[in-house]
Amino acid sequence: MPAPPVPPKRPHIVSLHGDTLIDYYFWMRERSNPEVVAHLEAENRYTEEMMAHTAALRERLYNEMRSRIREDDESVPERYGAFEYYTRIRAGRQYPMVYRRAVGADDEELLLDINALAEGHAFTGIGVFLPTYDGRLLAYSVDVDGSETYTLYLKDLTSGVLLDQPIPNAYYGAAWSSDGQYLFYTTLDDARRPYRVYRHAVGSDPKDDVLVYEESDPLFHLSVSQTRSRAYILIAAHSNTTSEVRAIPADMPTNAPRLLLPRRHRVEYTAHHCGDYFYFLTNDNALNFRVMRAPADDVRPERMEEVIPHRADVMIDAIDLFSNHLVAYERSDVREQVEIIDLRSGETHLLIFPEQVYTLQPWDREALWTPNLEFDTTVLRLHYMSLTQPRTIYDYEMASRRLTLLKRDDVPGYDPSRYRSERLWATASDGVRVPISIVYRDNVVRPAPLLLYGYGSYGATADPRFSIERISLLDRGMIFAIAHVRGGGELGRAWYEAGKMMHKRNTFTDFIACAEYLIAEGYTSPDRLAILGRSAGGLLVGAVVTMRPDLMRCAVADVPFVDVVNTMLDPSIPLTAIEFEEWGNPAIAEQYAYMKSYSPYDNTTPQAYPAILATAGLHDPRVQYWEPAKWVAKLRDVKTNEAPVLLKTDMTAGHAGPSGRYDRLRETAFEYAFLLDCLGIVSESPS
Repeated sequence: MPAPPVPPKRPHIVSLHGDTLIDYYFWMRERSNPEVVAHLEAENRYTEEMMAHTAALRERLYNEMRSRIREDDESVPERYGAFEYYTRIRAGRQYPMVYRRAVGADDEELLLDINALAEGHAFTGIGVFLPTYDGRLLAYSVDVDGSETYTLYLKDLTSGVLLDQPIPNAYYGAAWSSDGQYLFYTTLDDARRPYRVYRHAVGSDPKDDVLVYEESDPLFHLSVSQTRSRAYILIAAHSNTTSEVRAIPADMPTNAPRLLLPRRHRVEYTAHHCGDYFYFLTNDNALNFRVMRAPADDVRPERMEEVIPHRADVMIDAIDLFSNHLVAYERSDVREQVEIIDLRSGETHLLIFPEQVYTLQPWDREALWTPNLEFDTTVLRLHYMSLTQPRTIYDYEMASRRLTLLKRDDVPGYDPSRYRSERLWATASDGVRVPISIVYRDNVVRPAPLLLYGYGSYGATADPRFSIERISLLDRGMIFAIAHVRGGGELGRAWYEAGKMMHKRNTFTDFIACAEYLIAEGYTSPDRLAILGRSAGGLLVGAVVTMRPDLMRCAVADVPFVDVVNTMLDPSIPLTAIEFEEWGNPAIAEQYAYMKSYSPYDNTTPQAYPAILATAGLHDPRVQYWEPAKWVAKLRDVKTNEAPVLLKTDMTAGHAGPSGRYDRLRETAFEYAFLLDCLGIVSESPS
């Protein structure tokens, strides 16, 4: 067996609240230190040596996954103004190309070839893709290292030439004025917090751009967008618990922004415009949110009227406004539903699908633009999928209530009738029932190898989505399950609140309860159980392997947030201050002690651990690369058994990993090979 890298120990001591923290690997934060880079590269070589015997399996997995994608594919066109926009990807290409055509026409024009933008770069990400409504201009932004710091470009779509100078240090989100003469965008501070909104006049030097608004509170970050009605530019300031929105008339872009509703601690809202009203999705006196509206020219609390009331059993995740309809995306008992209100008649109806476990959303995670761009329409674009059903795109006619199939992803060789999905319920240690979504092949033999996934933070939901990659596990007799633990949003806002701050340990004990339930019910056994989590889900994995290392055979922690205390002690690290309302502020003694009680890095002690693969991205702004690097070093230093602990750092990417579609498949094949190898089923072929 090759010997793992052994980094030197250099104690870094911090005393706080009468407690002493000794971090022997604090020096790994020195990104520009050649010793740090050399260590990460040594870890990558060691991981490759340890995984060398799986090379054939990795290639087989990659080829299987690639065989299930449509190498040549095209998206469903999305109308915006007089044009339809769509993407097309060709066999052998990592990235799509963006086209448009006039509505009703056959002739098309290429607007952006991301493959050309990616030449010479190992990573390429698009943050903004925003044409003007009249189709004359395009704003788009590019990130070439995964840091999520973008360069913004303006393009004349008539001549095809770039305008002005590129705008550096931009973030997600942008908005055009009505006449397309001004572009609003956000920029980042030293901690990579979007804190300023600028206005750029087309044809001018970006150095002369006008600062429209600056957010000084480090707990808040800014976003900028245009209402679907195209009547207003919205500047939203939001923390993890509080919101505030300002509006600028899109046809008067040089006006000062007008505050709609002032921030109040722990009151969140989003603003939307339709006709004579601003509509607000808010948790003001509504734990699971409600919808209110007020006259657009007189937004005061006393002018508010309720449109959708608060309901204890229904969570409103988001709303969309169209010229004659309000659409609310909701969850009831884990399942998603869409509530549609005709704003003329007041008539309401629900759209619910019959499958027990599914995902129903207006957006596509792979899309370059937000969906449902048109305002004056009665057609709602929806994306449906489940653990067994590939993505299906529908147009829903809200007036006639007719659902039209536009496209169902073709997965060569896949027969959905051979797979089963269920919703199970485990019981946590405090008696709370925790939902589990599960999928397996119809000929699976129990107890079977099982991969249990979890997230459980920020109120985000781990939706039961289809995966072409996962088929390679299911066809080898594995079961895949999602533990919908507290800290997520699957069962409403209370479910989230019960898994954050001083209740965070519920996230980990819920996951353990789900694993124990699956073992007790004969779905799997500890020696056949693997667990997986990413980012905050990597924290979940780290905490669980620390608390119950006997429960599983192996674990994959992708870009894991495992060094909770050290990270939250340093507000100069990107996003740290913003996170105080999610995890706690270590300057407060009680919160410091609680975070330290579960932080995986601080609780890594001598014991036997399962096999672990941790990943990192050198340019990751969300979870710094040194968190998994330090954790792996400490695990190896103290563990009492021989199970491998591996670190794989992508030296050219950030939080999301590789950007190209084939590169992503190879990354997944690597992780799956690690899991299959640990579970002892590498010799099995798909059946």
